[in-house]
Amino acid sequence: AWSSRGRRIAPGATTGEPSRDFGTPIDEPTHTQGDRHKGEMASKNVLRRIFSNAGSRLLQCAAPRPGKHSQLLTARGMAAASAGGKIQAAPMVYVAGEEMTRYTMDRILERWIKPHVDTSAWEFFDLRAKNRDDTEDQVLRDVISAGARLKAIFKEPTITPTADQVKRLGLKKAWGSPNGAMRRGWNGITISRDTIHIDGVELGYKKPVFFERHAVGGEYSAGYKIVGKGKLTTTFVPEDGGEPIVVDDRKITDDLNAVVAYHNPLDNVTHLARIFFGRCLDAGIVPYVVTKKTVFKWQEPFWESMKTVFDAEFKQQFYDSGIMKPGSELVHLLSDAATMKLVVWTDGGFGMAAHNYDGDVLTDELAQVHKSPGFITSNLVGVDDNGTLIKEFEASHGTVTDMDEARLRGEETSLNPLGMVEGLIGAMNHAADVHGGSSSVHPWTGKLRAVIHKLFREGRGTRDLCGAGGLTTEQFIDAVAEEL
Repeated sequence: AWSSRGRRIAPGATTGEPSRDFGTPIDEPTHTQGDRHKGEMASKNVLRRIFSNAGSRLLQCAAPRPGKHSQLLTARGMAAASAGGKIQAAPMVYVAGEEMTRYTMDRILERWIKPHVDTSAWEFFDLRAKNRDDTEDQVLRDVISAGARLKAIFKEPTITPTADQVKRLGLKKAWGSPNGAMRRGWNGITISRDTIHIDGVELGYKKPVFFERHAVGGEYSAGYKIVGKGKLTTTFVPEDGGEPIVVDDRKITDDLNAVVAYHNPLDNVTHLARIFFGRCLDAGIVPYVVTKKTVFKWQEPFWESMKTVFDAEFKQQFYDSGIMKPGSELVHLLSDAATMKLVVWTDGGFGMAAHNYDGDVLTDELAQVHKSPGFITSNLVGVDDNGTLIKEFEASHGTVTDMDEARLRGEETSLNPLGMVEGLIGAMNHAADVHGGSSSVHPWTGKLRAVIHKLFREGRGTRDLCGAGGLTTEQFIDAVAEEL
């Protein structure tokens, strides 16, 4: 069982809450399309490439430090787990959400995971809006602390409550986005969102499409006020005590105005570049950088940082691999052009990197072109103070409120859980890579993925792909469980 703050409690203890028992489309003439698609190995290979840059201490991979979980995956522990017929999962954080996606993941844990996997090393947290309210958001702070310690996190979709939901759920306030707090707390670098592919099943893109979204800055952390007529001056005061700098000074003449201030941190863009270009290189796909720098001049440094890293560290490797023609250059796309390319380049085989907001909007479009948000991954990559990568995995979609309301009315639903399950697989694999146990965890997660893909190929998937004859939410979960 688990407490409101996510800590395990003794069997039979009371928390005042219900118990939960977890047991070439590229039309740029200077590019050619590579034939290599090594999606399964991309993450490991890119980390080796990132860490080979000795001058970047921030991304040097520190070996996992001994801690309270270090004994869990010893030979004795693995043998005990095997004797019980289950694989031993490595320590990680599991964050439960709400509505339809929580209902679905509860069933998946019960039917797919618990019969085959010992999850005793996992730490579970309840991030429902009501629980955040009841704990004054202590549960979110606990999640961030646990994630920084264990380095691997799976998160179900959660709610950022609207004014209407504050009233309906009886909340004290409209709590902010938990995702934003996690990105700040884990020193977020990028949010990787990629297409999911099933052999033998036609989706939107024929080949993989990778997207790198800068994890920090932009409108999401903006400060604002609604004001009337007057004068607006934006001033920067240097930390070292230097002379203040007036960033902007203007007269406001309308009776009603929204004034907004935000900034784009740039220190970690070079790290984003290494992650992005390395993943594209390993998968054999062509990289593009997206900004609106012709109008938004402050976006120029993002492009410059990306191009500098590419030219110095990756250009020759893209030539040698045949992904790009010798003499060709990294291509910049304006954000409105990228919007059109996502619709036109349906053969796939390309990657894009963009600022935070553009990445958010463009990956929504990516999901629609690729049939369903259920076929898109979402992976936050951050780093701790010692340089060890922190990875948080989730689906790219929300809690699917309308489907949950239909379920509560007694109607049939058909939720595609593949995006969430890919997130769970990613977290389990990363946890095993960090803490040990990959030789048993990776084969099992690969089997789980293969079973899900098999059912979709056979027409026994959910209705977003298989039409009216597809399975309901519960039928699909039961079918996968039977195959497992």
